[in-house]
Amino acid sequence: MRVSSEFSKYAQHYNSRNIIQNKVVDKLIESIDSKPKSILDLGCGSGALCKKIDWEYDSFLGVDFADGMLKLHPKGKNINTMYGDFNDEKLFEKLKLNSFDYIVSASALQWAKDLDSVFHHIQTLNAPIALAIFTSNTFKILNETALLKPILKSVDEIDQLQKKHFNVNFEVIEYRLEFDSVREMFKYIKQSGVSGSRKVLDYKQTKKLMENYPVNYLEFEVVFITSR
Repeated sequence: MRVSSEFSKYAQHYNSRNIIQNKVVDKLIESIDSKPKSILDLGCGSGALCKKIDWEYDSFLGVDFADGMLKLHPKGKNINTMYGDFNDEKLFEKLKLNSFDYIVSASALQWAKDLDSVFHHIQTLNAPIALAIFTSNTFKILNETALLKPILKSVDEIDQLQKKHFNVNFEVIEYRLEFDSVREMFKYIKQSGVSGSRKVLDYKQTKKLMENYPVNYLEFEVVFITSR
């Protein structure tokens, strides 16, 4: 297991809500050397990964359970989208009717209800993988300061599960995103989607947390599970 760190400065002029997610996408694409011709993207969102692929391919299938995201996803003669939930076994029954050269997933599988089961179903598709999953150390100081229990799995939990199904590279990258003010930081949390839309503090609690927050940055921890 390799662990490394990256630091970024919050910038208003640069699609700031997606700074970390874009770094994750770039890292995933860099891990793919084979330039696959048939690609499956689980939890594709609005198509961040599809937009950054710089080689020619025959087919790209993006799967997501958010209609609004799928409407924003690129479309084309070789790009298709499918409404589907990776928590649903029936989705994988449909996917098995196709063959894929590569399976990718950027910043989505942390929301799997049963990650063990999802890993199993991905493995049955018999294709190389490039998966990025946020861990419980994302927003670590925030959770500790607010006395909140992390809602994501730890690195060790994810590692133990993936070893049951894959023989792959496992890398951990810790990101830090610095902000000009605590107010901008909390605005980012609300808009970024990384928190899973969890709202457990009332107005007074949030105000007190902002007044006493000890640092000017947020931490993100992401595991990259990539075929060798």
